[in-house]
Amino acid sequence: MYTKDELDKIAATKEAWAAKLAATTKKRPEREAKFATDSGFEIDTVYTPNNLAEMDYERDLGLPGEFPYTRGVQPNMYRGRLWTMRQYAGFGSAEETNQRFRYLLEQGQTGLSCAFDLPTQIGYDSDHPLARGEIGKVGVAIDSLADMETLFDQIPLGKVSTSMTINAPAGVLLAMYIACAEKQGFTKAQINGTIQNDVIKEYICRGTYILPPEPSMRLISNIFEYCSKEVPTWNTISISGYHIREAGATAAQEIAFTLADGIAYVDAAIKAGLNVDDFAPRLSFFFNAHLNFLEEVAKFRAARRLWARIMKERFGAKSPKSMSLRFHTQTAGVSLTAQQPMVNIMRTAYEALSAVLGGTQSLHTNSYDEALALPSNESVMIALRTQQIIGYEIGVCDVVDPLGGSYYIESLTNALEEKAMDYIGKIDALGGAVKAIDYMQKEIHNAAYQYQLAIDNKKKTVVGLNRFQMEEKPVEGLLKVDLSVGERQVAKLTKMKAERDQAKVAALLQTVREAAQSDANLMPVFVDAVKEYVTLGEICGVLRDVFGEYKQQIVF
Repeated sequence: MYTKDELDKIAATKEAWAAKLAATTKKRPEREAKFATDSGFEIDTVYTPNNLAEMDYERDLGLPGEFPYTRGVQPNMYRGRLWTMRQYAGFGSAEETNQRFRYLLEQGQTGLSCAFDLPTQIGYDSDHPLARGEIGKVGVAIDSLADMETLFDQIPLGKVSTSMTINAPAGVLLAMYIACAEKQGFTKAQINGTIQNDVIKEYICRGTYILPPEPSMRLISNIFEYCSKEVPTWNTISISGYHIREAGATAAQEIAFTLADGIAYVDAAIKAGLNVDDFAPRLSFFFNAHLNFLEEVAKFRAARRLWARIMKERFGAKSPKSMSLRFHTQTAGVSLTAQQPMVNIMRTAYEALSAVLGGTQSLHTNSYDEALALPSNESVMIALRTQQIIGYEIGVCDVVDPLGGSYYIESLTNALEEKAMDYIGKIDALGGAVKAIDYMQKEIHNAAYQYQLAIDNKKKTVVGLNRFQMEEKPVEGLLKVDLSVGERQVAKLTKMKAERDQAKVAALLQTVREAAQSDANLMPVFVDAVKEYVTLGEICGVLRDVFGEYKQQIVF
């Protein structure tokens, strides 16, 4: 980008300037002996073209919508359409969550995002003993198609996109969504949205797994194959770095471990006989927007470039859509504090801005009260308005990749990509993401410890937590889930089960069993079963019986 003579001249100028800097810092020492990002990259005082001497514009940057997609996956990005504003919601009963969905759509939200309760996430019906005390607490309880119909009552599924944060039983919930849409009069080709469906990260850091890795990977490949033919606009997986980051990973680890998981899914699908360009265009990703603002912007750009190169060079993808990393972003839940919760509004705003400057396709902004409770109507409205201000008022969406070309941003993008590639190399050497679960867990644990240590030692400031504290009154107006929701959900489920054709249910469960024991694709079987109100727990119970359950290894 610069000639050697020009770079030499800039280097000489900086050397002379360094003497002035030394004199200044001798008189007035800097705030820190050393500045570094959260990933540990040392930060220089100023960056120049010499930091990018090895960079090739066409190879490393290019134009938006062009390989390697560093600058964005669409040519005009937000000049055409803003990102999807998709607030994560779900609590209590399907009726209560339906009301929240409709409220958010009325406030200008442009897509839905559904949170499920823990029993649903691990494939248990609400009447299972292990579900007691957890029904409807951290998300909505969905036992059968009847609940799904209530959840989306008066919401036309052919006209709104829906993201469902569901992993181990993702195929069953997708089957219910398909059946619900068809009952509304829409075809499978008319619905669009995303299922998270990322089980490897559940083994690594989140914990809502059911089956061992091998059958889990089979189910994921079944979903890839089924949707490529039957539900062509559905995103079949959201490969998730978000929870990896929430568990304590650095930005570099978030890129590396997420893309390593992605490599494992692509490998599994190819081994199952799928063509990479038939399923890869519907892969999507899910990242965290954390507080180290400039590192986060660079992180999104580095992830996009690295995935493009992996898909082209490692898997031989030909379709540009197979190489385009499309991602959803959620602001960092772990950055929210229970102390001075209104300050969380500012944290979330800066995190959201980093995601927009990094080129996200959809975004959830956390509510200020989420360190204390599920968000209230007031707090979730402020969170949505935060996105709307970024999108409509401050001008950052009028140009593509506005920080592209910054010497610091480009240097940091390069450093993050290089560090992520190093991690991926180590994971490959261990046999891939599934074999490297213990390794990734240890790396995350170590990073989390160092981050928390910096807060405890006050080397990292958290306003209201370890500095600038104040006496506070208890927060009022927090959302509380009605404790009777469990009893009501169980009563509704019991009534529904009693009214079904029991012989038909038994026959369908036997079909699920036989399909699981064979090499058949399970998705058509799931769809047939849920249409007759076979429950999530009943289907997952058969899968548990056939495949067994995964037992977590304890890693220190």
